Amino acid sequence: MLSRLPATKRRRTVAGDKGYDTAQFVADVRELGITPHVAPNTTNRASAIDGRTTRHGGHQLSQRIRKRIEEPFGWIKTIAGGRKLRYIARKRNRAWFLMTGAVYNIIRITALDATPA
Repeated sequence: MLSRLPATKRRRTVAGDKGYDTAQFVADVRELGITPHVAPNTTNRASAIDGRTTRHGGHQLSQRIRKRIEEPFGWIKTIAGGRKLRYIARKRNRAWFLMTGAVYNIIRITALDATPA
């Protein structure tokens, strides 16, 4: 899918969690001319992401933004009970997901509003 992207002058990046920190994935992405911004997996092994990527400020920024993006999905899975689909129809599951995302946004807005300035 990455190979179908149109060419640009700017360097492209692809983000992923530490499950994508494999030598084959990193090599394939670099071969396409895309910088892999995956989280380093250093648990019991060496990471496939080396200093070429991690030394740049864009990698740290990408990891911070990725965490912010994953927070609502984690909340939906743990708090809102989104691990299993509730309905058979795709439209009903989509409606449930959109409603749950709206509830998360309301909770987040109230939490942001309650913080002292």
